[in-house]
Amino acid sequence: MERDLLRQSVSYHGENLLSLLKCEQNENPDFKHVAADLVKTLNQRDKEDASPVLEQYIARKADLLFAPSWKSSTPADEWQEESGEAYAVMPPLEQFMEVSFEERRELFYRDVERGDMLIGRINSVRDFGLFVTLLCTAGGLERDIEDLEIKALCPIRNVPSTGNHDDPLSYYQIGDLIRAGVKDIDRYHEKLTLSLYSSSLATHLNKIKLGVISKEDLPLHYTRGEMVATDCNETYEKLLDDSLGLSNPLNVDYLLGKLGISGTQTPSLMRGLQSKRFKEEDFGTAIRKKQSVSWALKCVKTGVDHFKSGRHVDAMNEYNKALEIDTNNVEALVARGALYATKGSLMKAIGDFELALESCPTHRNAKKYLCQTLVERGGQLEEEEKLVTAEGLYKRAVVLDDTFREAAEALEKLQIRIQVSWINLTVTDT
Repeated sequence: MERDLLRQSVSYHGENLLSLLKCEQNENPDFKHVAADLVKTLNQRDKEDASPVLEQYIARKADLLFAPSWKSSTPADEWQEESGEAYAVMPPLEQFMEVSFEERRELFYRDVERGDMLIGRINSVRDFGLFVTLLCTAGGLERDIEDLEIKALCPIRNVPSTGNHDDPLSYYQIGDLIRAGVKDIDRYHEKLTLSLYSSSLATHLNKIKLGVISKEDLPLHYTRGEMVATDCNETYEKLLDDSLGLSNPLNVDYLLGKLGISGTQTPSLMRGLQSKRFKEEDFGTAIRKKQSVSWALKCVKTGVDHFKSGRHVDAMNEYNKALEIDTNNVEALVARGALYATKGSLMKAIGDFELALESCPTHRNAKKYLCQTLVERGGQLEEEEKLVTAEGLYKRAVVLDDTFREAAEALEKLQIRIQVSWINLTVTDT
């Protein structure tokens, strides 16, 4: 009888070994079909998180946020920006502060949006487009970014034909200054795509001509920023005092008009800012947290799509991005753990599943995948003759899910194997 039990145990773990060898050659077959589970769970989370927190907040507070008393009854006197400096135009404040290169670069990629207008210098002309070194923004957000060494590509499809030139790129030369719109952004990989078509700009900018410009067309904040860069004696106060716009007696009225704020009423964009009028969940911290969870889930969904298509590196990048946004995002941890398990990194997978269960002890997929991974790892340890450690993993799996038949069977067969080993050892000693 003991020999029969031992034979069953060896047969069972021999099959496990064969399975693990196949995993090393290809991918872990026990995790081959997890994509369907992940998609189903994410779709369910979408339904649960469908309540648009920010929209509901705006709807509830519409009487405060959109009160007629906000609007200025007497618009400020018109001042044509093209004909003069209506207010003091200054270089970005960061030029007078000790902001690190890395932080400024990160902030630029965080804030830049499709439809923004940028100015740069052409540094390379290729058959497929123009490579541009960016100098500054040109409308809306003011940033001088020449020293950040940010490169952008303007593909040939985004370059309109000019005059009699059959080849649209033949009009452009290295060193030309150009004004362009932001066509596309890859924030994660820090890549920008530009366009010289006005349709690429935001609505309020699309009448501005794009293409080659002269130095005289550079924004005032950029030319004044150059003064700061070349002369260490230039201070913010000195530049401000020398600014023509500071002397404009209507500059305050002009700026109030631009912001839509009345000069005679309380200058606020909200009529009721008293905290007693708002619940805790209405404040920015709670709303931001909800938005971060939603953003992270979008990254996880993109990662699952990559995972289903076999693009595992892209999937891992999306899962990591989701966890940067929301550190304890359960779905990101489960999806990343499943990918680790699929690739055979069982200990990393176990770590992710356990973190997920710490945040959500009832998460079905986290529990299911953790049990499977514990049994897989236990099989590896058995082959390495680490029987006590393997037994501990099987017991953890059984405690997690006492209906998980595979874990119970593995534990039973291992305990029989351990018992037989002790019997044989005892017989040998006697």
